[in-house]
Amino acid sequence: MTRFPLEAVTLTVTKKIGLVFFYFAACYLELWHFHFRNDVRLKRMYSGSMRITNQGFIDAYENSNSSEFKALARQVTSQLKSIYSKSPQLAKYYVGSTVQAFSEGSVISYYLSEFDVPQGQEASVDSAMSSMDKLVDKEQRRVARPSNSLVLEDVRSSGTSTASLNAFSSVSGYMQFSMHTKPNEIGQIQSPGFPNSAYPPNTFIQWQLRADPKHIIKLDFDTMNLEEDCSNDFIKIYDSLVAIESSVMDEFCGEKPEGTVTETSQTNTMEVVFFSDASYVDRGFNASYEAINAKDPCPKQFQCRNQRCIKTELQCDGWNDCGDMSDELDCKCKPQDISCKNGLCKPMFWKCDGVDDCGDQTDELNCGCKSGLVTCKNNECVSEKHLCDGIDNCGDGSDELNCGRSTGVLCSDLTYKCKNNKCIDTVNPECDGTPDCEDGSDEENCDCGRSLFKTSRIVGGENTQDGEFPWQVSLHVKGAGHVCGASIISPQWLVTAAHCVQDDPRTRYSQPGTWEAYLGLHIQGNTAKNVVKRNLKQVIAHPNYNAYTYDNDIALMELDSPVTYSDYIRPICLPSPQHDFPAGSTVWITGWGATREGGFAAKVLQKAEVRIINYSVCNDLMKAQLTSRMLCAGVLTGGVDACQGDSGGPLSSPSGSRMFLAGVVSWGDGCARRNKPGIYTTVTKFRGWVKEKTGV
Repeated sequence: MTRFPLEAVTLTVTKKIGLVFFYFAACYLELWHFHFRNDVRLKRMYSGSMRITNQGFIDAYENSNSSEFKALARQVTSQLKSIYSKSPQLAKYYVGSTVQAFSEGSVISYYLSEFDVPQGQEASVDSAMSSMDKLVDKEQRRVARPSNSLVLEDVRSSGTSTASLNAFSSVSGYMQFSMHTKPNEIGQIQSPGFPNSAYPPNTFIQWQLRADPKHIIKLDFDTMNLEEDCSNDFIKIYDSLVAIESSVMDEFCGEKPEGTVTETSQTNTMEVVFFSDASYVDRGFNASYEAINAKDPCPKQFQCRNQRCIKTELQCDGWNDCGDMSDELDCKCKPQDISCKNGLCKPMFWKCDGVDDCGDQTDELNCGCKSGLVTCKNNECVSEKHLCDGIDNCGDGSDELNCGRSTGVLCSDLTYKCKNNKCIDTVNPECDGTPDCEDGSDEENCDCGRSLFKTSRIVGGENTQDGEFPWQVSLHVKGAGHVCGASIISPQWLVTAAHCVQDDPRTRYSQPGTWEAYLGLHIQGNTAKNVVKRNLKQVIAHPNYNAYTYDNDIALMELDSPVTYSDYIRPICLPSPQHDFPAGSTVWITGWGATREGGFAAKVLQKAEVRIINYSVCNDLMKAQLTSRMLCAGVLTGGVDACQGDSGGPLSSPSGSRMFLAGVVSWGDGCARRNKPGIYTTVTKFRGWVKEKTGV
């Protein structure tokens, strides 16, 4: 099974492409010899996308026949014409543009532009189109721009590949399908005539799949029958709603995706030969083999409907191991499992964890206290009538939080203490834009936690945008490259993990001279103008760090000189000791660590969205190895996690328009394993120590 995480995807299939020939002629006269060179012109197609920031997406933009779609498309094509007219290399050859689709964010326009280019001028047009973003910037700065012009950014453009262009121009049949995927619904795409007949020759088929914002699309290829000749038969997958060649994720050409094909030899020998010509992404391949009885293809295993074989114990365990959900259908749940109303079985430790794991809320029913009662932070139940009555009925003060009092609040472990030592009952008041303290101290030191981007390998992650997490630091051992991550908390101080700075027989990691800190870095090895390198003045590991349990796994690093903040270098907000990071809330992990367990480090800074996991549930899963200074985050289904090389980096928690440092990457049982979340040092537990050592 091959999985592609993306919000919008174009899948293109092409079959048996024809050839196009150009003929040349000459003309001769009796006395004078004129050799007329034919004005051979080539059709050049460029696909691209750009974000329209002064428009909001509406549902009508999904329908290309709607008046709203057509109106915005006219605006886009008009503006494209204006942009191309400013380039001498493009203006004289431009034919026209069509808008193929719109998607969310604010509105992303996908377009196709056609040029009629004289033979020999292709390179100059290609060069001009490769600088499309500069042309757009120039057009956007025009003083005489109409007030209703579209505001454009994130411009991408690339030439359509020769194979795709030939396919499109020579096909006898063209089909396009647009589908909006829905959560918890499995849809199907298949070639015409499947499975009863081969799909027709000389056809070009395109599927445009889109998901709701903050969702991804998973493609599982169950059957793949392609000719071996890639010029005749191919499938391409794009991280885009149109065929932008720079957005190609994969091309198959006769190869079979991971985990979807079983080959059986008719004799007791088999030879497997692997040829590699080119790859868009470095996934490689994996194969398993075994001797089986042909009459029993899945001995002592469960056979999925898609013919895959899985371990019997994986049937009805709450996980989609087959890929087609057939191992989770028609199940009789075990007494120790949750029986969801929709027929699924889920592990009991997911009950009442604040997340709808069943998909129908079954696992979140009858949680907490009975009707008329409220649940305290300590899980005690008290009457709703006791809320905000000025008495600590819960025993931990949680029934007296968020009562809107500005005076007379008793200080506790749950209340926020202002600089004047008075306490307020507002939860997480710091840097929310509203002064809650009488002295306004909850809104001090708030130049933190913001980046150029709104965040909508780390294992199972994706590339970040440059400047998306400007507090992320890459810690290099001099001469050896990236080793750990860190977070900027002030112009001169970083937070990292104590286990990153423990000496071993070969390297004195505890000494500042061992390290170099790279701030503003996006791609390892690419020290662009936005990157600042600093040496260290001192390294301070927490004095109570335990190398066996990873308790108190936090350290501070002082730079040898302060840095100047920029769009690419900024601090993350430090939480107050009382800051609440509730179970189930979304957080982000980032780093250049291994993209799989035992794998290689990432070149581009990776990000992954995970959620904070209930402490008791996590402690059970990790066999009681947690201390009160640790928190868990991850995806219990596996596939997303921090890994080697991510240690010391931030667990970033969004709050309003800012990010707070919820945790420091500490340890885990392997990487991205099922039911094995990542473990992080809880920063709130060390807020006083950080203030004492750094003044921050």
